[in-house]
Amino acid sequence: MTGVLAVLGLGFILGMRHATDPDHVIAVTTIVTRHRTPRGALWIGGVWGLGHTLTVMVVGGGIIVFGWVIPERIGLSFELGVGIMLILLGLANLKGALRLIGRHASLGTDGQLHSQTHSHGDYVHTHPHEHNPQRHPHRPDQTPLAWLDHRFGTMGLFQVLRPLVVGVVHGLAGSASVALLVLAAIGNVRWGFVYLVLFGAGTIVGMLLVTAAITWPLRFGNQTSNLFAGRVRVAAGVVSIAFGAFLAYHVAVTRGLLTGLP
Repeated sequence: MTGVLAVLGLGFILGMRHATDPDHVIAVTTIVTRHRTPRGALWIGGVWGLGHTLTVMVVGGGIIVFGWVIPERIGLSFELGVGIMLILLGLANLKGALRLIGRHASLGTDGQLHSQTHSHGDYVHTHPHEHNPQRHPHRPDQTPLAWLDHRFGTMGLFQVLRPLVVGVVHGLAGSASVALLVLAAIGNVRWGFVYLVLFGAGTIVGMLLVTAAITWPLRFGNQTSNLFAGRVRVAAGVVSIAFGAFLAYHVAVTRGLLTGLP
């Protein structure tokens, strides 16, 4: 019994460790840099962990109970999907970040009215802008994206879908190895499911800690400069694209998914 409890405790620790895998951290960082509040960032980390845990429970449970065997080619295809997803996340971040930085390209002198590219969060638009005194034709909450956040943000789908899908994809890429580890270490269906639950709980806690660590410097930067926030998003996008391309090449070529026998 003591040995089983030790293995279960190890499952929670391994779940926390699993959350710090480079592809997980990069994907979540790419999403988190689009938000400006610690609460929103923690929400993203928790939803990512939930999507990852649900996938591990379904696929890992199928392997434990029904003896599913996931072919190597399918497992590598899931990993290739992670690489492609990282590239897409990075491209989306770059697009939004460059728009955010672009608002600094048009500067006016004191007392002059000019047209300025301006942003409220992810919403970027152009309007007449005046300095001395500084005037703005609308409040920050009077934008299309603010309206969508107000109308749909509380419904869950608008804010949850992206990190949930990212978590599901990551779960698909790693479910087989996790379930096989359960079978090798425990060999009991009931305790195997308990292990998966604790592994998932560790993953969620680990990702919450990761997002908290990411959000702290971003929060300070976002309070001082939108330009800083844009540059951070550019950096996150570039890293996401680079690592996604590396992972896709490693799976497709080095590990032989598209060039030979996996």
